[in-house]
Amino acid sequence: MTKHPAWHKLLHDRWGMTALTICLLFLSTAIGVEIYNSRCKQNGITPAYNLPGPELHASPSQSHICGTDYQGRDVFLRCVAGTASALKTGFFASVIAVIIGVTLGMVSGYSGGHIDDGVVWLYSVFAAMPTLLFILAFALLMNQDFLSPKTAEMVTTVASWLNSEPEMLGVYLAIGLTSWGTLCKVIRGETMKLKRLPYISAAKIAGVSNATIIRRHILPNVFHLVIIYFTTLFAGAVMLEVIVSYLGLGAQSTPSWGVMISDGQSRLWAGIWWEITFASTALLILILALNILGDSLRDALDPRR
Repeated sequence: MTKHPAWHKLLHDRWGMTALTICLLFLSTAIGVEIYNSRCKQNGITPAYNLPGPELHASPSQSHICGTDYQGRDVFLRCVAGTASALKTGFFASVIAVIIGVTLGMVSGYSGGHIDDGVVWLYSVFAAMPTLLFILAFALLMNQDFLSPKTAEMVTTVASWLNSEPEMLGVYLAIGLTSWGTLCKVIRGETMKLKRLPYISAAKIAGVSNATIIRRHILPNVFHLVIIYFTTLFAGAVMLEVIVSYLGLGAQSTPSWGVMISDGQSRLWAGIWWEITFASTALLILILALNILGDSLRDALDPRR
């Protein structure tokens, strides 16, 4: 059985495969952390990364390879646990952005006219919004003090299903709502080119509905763009989650690299460098791997290459 050309290209891309391996390692770690958190929650056990210890601000050693924080908690375990917060934000926010961007982009590019004008106006408005302030506003809005009792109960229920915090739902939604514009523009332009091809005209003459044409003929031909841009959206969402948590409006009870960087920054003056260093290193490795993987996927999937 012959290999798919794109997969064959990716297999022979040393940097691309290295980035893919790193991303899969982060993904498997996040899944393991989520399973562990669920088990601890069901059994009423405090997770190991939240257990305080007698050694406060201990430097890296054999017993704590990344040192401890101000409560004596192991920094390495908290870095590992922070992987789950970062990847959950990246996944949910990117899925929201992809659904909105691909749907509006295909409908806009295929329909044209007033619908196209409306979509262009819409993503122009979102592009003009200050992204970080929009995300912070949503994070505050999801705080139960700002919601009606029924809405707060619904948010809490959804957060429980996702094994997340209510404030993080606002972060997922806000990042997704502010990140779809670029993908929408790309999909719109590609759809406008595809709809002029002969087989699309033949499908119209044959009486195939517009919805079917978009689903069966347009979507498969733009799917490689979706895969490529998903990695970019994922990396951007992870960065924004770290920034929001750094500002104190993201993850609260669960470990987050942003919280670790914020806590470590205030103690750098005392020579306590390990918490901010290891959290920043984990973030750097993940973002770098995602960007390299995105470039490799572009080279492998783009038919013009």
